[in-house]
Amino acid sequence: MQDITIRPATTSDEAALGRYGGALMRQHHELDPRRFILTERPEAGYGRFLMSRLDDPDSVVLVAERAGAIVGYVYAGLEPLNWRELRAPCGFVHDVYVEAGARRQAIGEKLVQAAIAWVATKGMPRVVLWSAARNDAAQRLFDRLGFRRTMVEMTLDLEDSGTAERAADTA
Repeated sequence: MQDITIRPATTSDEAALGRYGGALMRQHHELDPRRFILTERPEAGYGRFLMSRLDDPDSVVLVAERAGAIVGYVYAGLEPLNWRELRAPCGFVHDVYVEAGARRQAIGEKLVQAAIAWVATKGMPRVVLWSAARNDAAQRLFDRLGFRRTMVEMTLDLEDSGTAERAADTA
């Protein structure tokens, strides 16, 4: 097994980042298609989105590289005080993705640790992230890294539940 290098993403990484961002979008959509969007051509859109983060001093996109090939990435940023979420300023890991053939080799762990280290250099007191409820593998990784559960997102699909009709009847 060859060594993994974690490095900042560059514009030449757009195709790989788009491919992995699209795969991440598809993975989430498959876990819960009513909650997670799936756009047409997600690779192009996600690649452009991640490229737009490269020059943002409050964001970092890092890639994991093996033998010159990108095998995963992490995208994190700094978040200000958020009254709606009752959350102090923090670092936030938005994405972590490792290609299927490179999983179970501690690459995701290295990527998240690198994002945590970046957040620490920015003076933030904590790192927050969200994980899809059914993404057990990711949650095991985050547990191993010391993350704790603090919030549970709950979604009500009004089209399916009859709640909108019941609410209209009582209005």
